[in-house]
Amino acid sequence: MDIKPFQVEEWMNAYETQCRYNIAETCVDSISLEALFSLTGEDLQAFWKSFSRLRLTYGDIEGSPSLLEGIASLYTTIKRQHIIPTHGAAGANHHIFYSLVRPGDRVVTLVPTYQQLYSIPESYGAQVITLSLHPEDGFLPDLSTLRSLVTKGTRMLCINNPNNPSGALMPESMLQEIVEIARQADCYLLCDEVYRHLNQEDIYIPSIADLYEKGISVSSMSKVFFLAGIRLGWIATRDPEVRKSCLSHRDYNLISCGMWDEHVGAIALKGKEKVLARSQSLIRENLAVLDTWIKHEPHLSYCKPQAGTTALVFYDYDIPSVDFCRRLVTDYGALVTPGDCFDIPHSFRIGYACQTNELRQGLSALSAMLRDEEHRM
Repeated sequence: MDIKPFQVEEWMNAYETQCRYNIAETCVDSISLEALFSLTGEDLQAFWKSFSRLRLTYGDIEGSPSLLEGIASLYTTIKRQHIIPTHGAAGANHHIFYSLVRPGDRVVTLVPTYQQLYSIPESYGAQVITLSLHPEDGFLPDLSTLRSLVTKGTRMLCINNPNNPSGALMPESMLQEIVEIARQADCYLLCDEVYRHLNQEDIYIPSIADLYEKGISVSSMSKVFFLAGIRLGWIATRDPEVRKSCLSHRDYNLISCGMWDEHVGAIALKGKEKVLARSQSLIRENLAVLDTWIKHEPHLSYCKPQAGTTALVFYDYDIPSVDFCRRLVTDYGALVTPGDCFDIPHSFRIGYACQTNELRQGLSALSAMLRDEEHRM
């Protein structure tokens, strides 16, 4: 199987250990196990004592009951039997394409987005059609164009809400229209929802798995729940054929998730109100910092994110984004992600969900580079 290099991941692998200020990270600022138990009010010593007595078998093959109950609580129609745990959302996305997409299938994907959503189906021989999102439209799709692309015979439509890298958020009314487009074509509708619940305003955006009978939701413990270290994600769908196919394929490449991962994930989900409150507070405080900073940088512009942890920032210097970002991390110590990783030149993606002080220091380093660029002009 031939597949294109995963540009974002290769960039992060190359530079994230070399920077002083990582403002490319897309997860909400992570915490220790001790801090998680303190935040949720759980007894860490009791947890250690209980877990240490368990035999380290495969555990519950289809997911521990406490984990499944916790995940189901994030939805309105999804029950335990509708959830398939995976190794992160990356594992979930890959597993869906592996289970459902065949050579020659028509797959429509909105871009920019996480590269998995187009490069993986393409590598399986699918005919991938992309619909570009633009800043002048707030990085929201033109539904008339989308309707013309999602024709009868389309196998799958892939969306990402909230959007990575722009932070755009499709409202429920738009999601309902997209559901009708998918329903007319009788196709699967995959929504990567790893940033769901991280809204700048107190509004509830439903999951695609709750809105559509052939909807497939993907999420994880990494972004919103700041536990990337446990490598735990999931697929949620009410479609029995999707579940059957995914479980059948899962026997070949996964079998089960780790018992430790599932136990820790269940603790975070049990205390989800406190966990989500921490995440929402941090992204709102930090976006205010980022927004104020951008307003004082005349060479920068962006569509202010409505949700998520990332923003796509445009600059007006005649410098390729890879060169811009490499110079930033090498000479100034701050890491962001080149827009060319998303095929969007003269831009960079910034992750603003780190510790607020690190964000401020990273932005200060960016400002120093921008001042130096002005002197070179």
